[in-house]
Amino acid sequence: MDDLRKIKIAEVEELRLKGYNPYPYKFEKTHSNREIKEKYSKLENGQTVEEDNVNVAGRVMTIRYHGKSSFFVLKDSEDRLQIYINQNAVGKERYELFKEHIKIGDFVGVKGFPFKSKTGEVTVFTKDIEILSKAIRPMPEKWHGIKDKEIIYKQRYVDMIANDASIKNFKIRFEIIKAIREFLWQKGFVEVETPVLHHLTGGASARPFVTHLNVYDINMYLRIALELYLKRYIVGGFEKIFEIGKCFRNEGISYKHNPEFTMIEIYQAYADYNDMMDLTEEMISYVVKKVLNTEKIVYQGVEIDFSRPWKRIKMRDFIAEKLGVDILEDPEEKLIQVLEKYDSVPEIKDRGHLIEKLWDLVEDEIVQPTFLMDYPVEISPLAKRHREDPRVTERFEPIIFGREIGNAFSELNDPVDQLQRFLKQQELRNMGDEEAQMLDLDFVRALEYGMPPTGGLGIGIDRIAMFLTDSPSIRDIIPFPTTKPDEEVAKEYEDILNVNKT
Repeated sequence: MDDLRKIKIAEVEELRLKGYNPYPYKFEKTHSNREIKEKYSKLENGQTVEEDNVNVAGRVMTIRYHGKSSFFVLKDSEDRLQIYINQNAVGKERYELFKEHIKIGDFVGVKGFPFKSKTGEVTVFTKDIEILSKAIRPMPEKWHGIKDKEIIYKQRYVDMIANDASIKNFKIRFEIIKAIREFLWQKGFVEVETPVLHHLTGGASARPFVTHLNVYDINMYLRIALELYLKRYIVGGFEKIFEIGKCFRNEGISYKHNPEFTMIEIYQAYADYNDMMDLTEEMISYVVKKVLNTEKIVYQGVEIDFSRPWKRIKMRDFIAEKLGVDILEDPEEKLIQVLEKYDSVPEIKDRGHLIEKLWDLVEDEIVQPTFLMDYPVEISPLAKRHREDPRVTERFEPIIFGREIGNAFSELNDPVDQLQRFLKQQELRNMGDEEAQMLDLDFVRALEYGMPPTGGLGIGIDRIAMFLTDSPSIRDIIPFPTTKPDEEVAKEYEDILNVNKT
């Protein structure tokens, strides 16, 4: 690799000596590859449209030389397009530039006109060609066969160059976000912003990242959720709001977890969790249909039907049906007995942790979009108690393919009850639970000024993207997922670094 890079760097200098700038400032691109292919798809084989001037640009992916003429494939952000070049049309100097100095991986700009080849492929006939960026690192020949996903995640830029499917998946991801915004804007929601740096963590049970604010000489935390500041907006007078933003949880990495992830949280004053269930299924169904033009998808070989209405079940009933234990009535000893059968007893054996472990045992059995409702108070510190049973809360999670994709409540707006819930969370922290929520007295103070009845909803964008791209791992649809530092890259530049040190 080092020898090849040196050869390429020498070639760059050679181009400069010949009067060519291998890194020009601009190129007037008039058409994308997809526009060319769509506009001229109905040409007859061999038909040309010389009066239509087109400028296309992209990365050279393949080249086939045929003496004084050649074909090459140009890739832009939308598609791949065949380009034809011959010496008679561009002149000997330009054709020699092409043959000697334009290689796979380089960016080029082409000016020409469209035609359809004898084999029926829409092609651009080159009248002029220009190097736009000379690649000094050759494309890996066996990139498609790389088994080590960590290499792909660390060098995602190469993955996107080599694998059109990766770009397609990321475009679907961004279309999902666009569709969510469109849906909520149509419903009259206002998009707002909240701080990323928090004095205290709240809104979820998770271990935070800690950082230091030098100006005040205090530790702060990267937010684990958007919730508590968004509810401050509701206190302040906003009624229908949402935020799409990054959250950070200092936890493990797996096929469904990444320490940095994207959330949307939505809050609506004068609504409850029933309204948020209606909003959730309407929004997700809208997004799936908008992005994929269907409400039914196949995920990992299983058909998932997002059409409304979604099934609704209670956590108590589902766990009782699957495990034969009543999480509200049975004593903690019985809950522990059931967990012992599955070797799943948690370190902290309070009722809340026991219930969460029981749910973990049966979560995978829900496949189709389902609302799991009415979570016990012990595991729902920010949700309003159920109007008919104070042992549970008006909380639900949408579950798909055994994975929760979100969390929602009738928001707790009783400041006295909220303070008591926070104090219970503080007891758990004192017992060693690093994921328990912190005592946010400023939030309690905000509630004391009055917050109207409110429905709240949070959804993981990454998990929605997994389903709509049929991706088995969350890291496949995060463009640049969290990885270990790449120690190999320093070795590749070792000679240059050593020279600079001396």
